Amino acid sequence: MSSAIRESGRALAEATCHGIVRRMVSLPRSIIGGVSRVMGHGIDLMGIGGRRNQHLLQPNFQLPHPQQPEMVPEEWAFLTSFEQQYGSSHPFFYVCRFTDALKMAEDDHKFLFMYLHSPQHPFTYSFCSETLCSELVTQFLDANFVSWGALSDRGEGLHMAATLRPGSFPFCAVVAPASGDSLAVLQQIEGPIYPAELVEILQRTMEEQGLAFGSSSRAVEEEKRRADRRLREEQDAAYLAALQIDEEKSRPTDLRSEQVVQKKPVQAAKHNPSKKQTGKKVKEATTVTETPHNETANEEKDSRVTQILIRFPNGERREHSFSLMDKVQSVYRYIDSLGLPGVGNYRLISSFPRRVYGVEEMGMTLKDACLHPRASLFLELL
Repeated sequence: MSSAIRESGRALAEATCHGIVRRMVSLPRSIIGGVSRVMGHGIDLMGIGGRRNQHLLQPNFQLPHPQQPEMVPEEWAFLTSFEQQYGSSHPFFYVCRFTDALKMAEDDHKFLFMYLHSPQHPFTYSFCSETLCSELVTQFLDANFVSWGALSDRGEGLHMAATLRPGSFPFCAVVAPASGDSLAVLQQIEGPIYPAELVEILQRTMEEQGLAFGSSSRAVEEEKRRADRRLREEQDAAYLAALQIDEEKSRPTDLRSEQVVQKKPVQAAKHNPSKKQTGKKVKEATTVTETPHNETANEEKDSRVTQILIRFPNGERREHSFSLMDKVQSVYRYIDSLGLPGVGNYRLISSFPRRVYGVEEMGMTLKDACLHPRASLFLELL
């Protein structure tokens, strides 16, 4: 094992001394158009431990015994075989289709670490037990990569082996999505290797390739910022429009109320001409004294009202009034009471400044949460 590792290490050093291996390959049609059968069994995109999702298996789904490989769903074939021989202390391999793992890596702004497992190869046992399952490699992969594994002679593993054409096993690769149906192979490691050497290669790949792929990530982030800015402007415009409509609706009522108050003293003065001047003075005094009182009461009432404009993913908007001492949970209860279709798990986000109002903020008052006197929130589905 030691001599084989040294020879492999020298070969790898020669292959990478002039730069990291870079090439583009086209994904097989079977992988691009594949639909995960395992989703039909109630298995979400996750690996053992449920890091993405705590739902591992539905109660009515039983994982077949490893001695019956034809009964094991393809996504579970590698992990079942691997853990049967090497135990559960290993990097976190997501149980899903290759394209699903690639999408998760892209969403997390990480590269995908791919391992093609060849159980019968003479170097496989030492590589898996001493390198891949070592604490150093496990911690490094879990912290920096999305890991995906497959059997090299079955299903998607067989198709990827035919596409990448490894010269030897064990075979690992660092890949990233490219334009169209292409795949960027940023690094590949073939043959036995020490844990520290593997981590060093992966670290160097991240540093060198991160610059090249960072530009596309920055473009995505910039587009996201522009979208957030447009959303914020639309929310502000919608809130001002709704506020203007409310003011126009309340204006005729206020005018009629004012006219009724003014007519009463005039009519009283007509019925009693001798007290015309007195009535006029009473009217003026009433106007002088009651108007400030009413305005003060209205101001106090308005100062305790918080207007929340809620924008939904489908473009729908709802506005509701709350008390400044209401909790953030009251906003969630209001949304739940609407019973809108397609609204399941969600969270509320303010655009500017961007802030997430989740479980930890449920007990805060709207005033303490900086949502008073008015705010615009976007409902983001989870």
